[in-house]
Amino acid sequence: MEAQILSAVLSAVAGQIAALFTGPIVAPIRQWLCYPFEYDKNMETMEKQLVMLQETIASVRNSVESARNNGEEIEDRVTTWLTKADETIEEATKVLRVEGRVCLNLMLRHQPSREAKKITQVIDEILENGRFEKFSFRPATQGIVTRSYKNYMDFESRMSTVKGLMEALGDANMNVIGMWGMAGVGKTTLARVVARQAKEEKLFEEVAMADVTQSPDLKRIQKEIAEMLDLKFDKKTVSGRASRLHERLSQDRKILVILDDIWEKLELETIGIPSKGCKLVLISRNRDVLVCEMDTQKDFGLEVLPKEEAWHLFENMAGDCVKDSNLRCVATETCS
Repeated sequence: MEAQILSAVLSAVAGQIAALFTGPIVAPIRQWLCYPFEYDKNMETMEKQLVMLQETIASVRNSVESARNNGEEIEDRVTTWLTKADETIEEATKVLRVEGRVCLNLMLRHQPSREAKKITQVIDEILENGRFEKFSFRPATQGIVTRSYKNYMDFESRMSTVKGLMEALGDANMNVIGMWGMAGVGKTTLARVVARQAKEEKLFEEVAMADVTQSPDLKRIQKEIAEMLDLKFDKKTVSGRASRLHERLSQDRKILVILDDIWEKLELETIGIPSKGCKLVLISRNRDVLVCEMDTQKDFGLEVLPKEEAWHLFENMAGDCVKDSNLRCVATETCS
């Protein structure tokens, strides 16, 4: 009887010990002990994934090069992905240089085997994140600003407006901003330079601009915005295009849309511009159109340049010809 009891106790103890060595508590220890014996498998798996990563990198770089040749700018996430992928390739290459593969010493095989498995997991994640739908975007045409335009922004009479616009663009609670003033005061120029500055300061990833004019052509407006966002329409109707544009502008991205030369109330939803999802700058000669018809949350008025500033701008743009005494009088009258 005592023998049976002792046998049962020993059996129970043996079962508990076996459970310990197969349970989750010792799983990391068991894995640690297995690394030397899984060396060949881990290295082979890493090499296979490494080849796939190299092929994917080559494909992404081809797309990036093609986009750059077309004058497009590369998405930040693509550049970041390529950097991470290159770093991982370098790490994997270092592991492959280890001569533990041909060595029977289990201790020498442990570390490279462990690193190979870790790198394989990293490669899997990189490959998953490398399925880009979009590699690049077309820079806004207003991105090219001449020196004279930059100097124009330095005028004291414009600096407060620039500062106010930049603050409004950076305000997360401000979606619709207006700018008004008579024809020729430089509203479009100021909007372009401010948009460029806002993009350089990473307030926006993309900027699109369209002219509304006195007789709005909705298809043309949609096309101008879409081209700057590198968006292709698969519909020909205004409503079909509006749906696609609305979807694009509603994405969780920093997009600035500038609508210039607005004469009367414009139904933004008809064009495909959502009330939320992108920042809007509306430009008009008439403040009432912006405030009363387009419901701008903040607006900025632009007056004509003071005489002295107007003359400096003319000198900057005209160059040496204004030094001619015969032309100076005419030039002075022009700026008055």
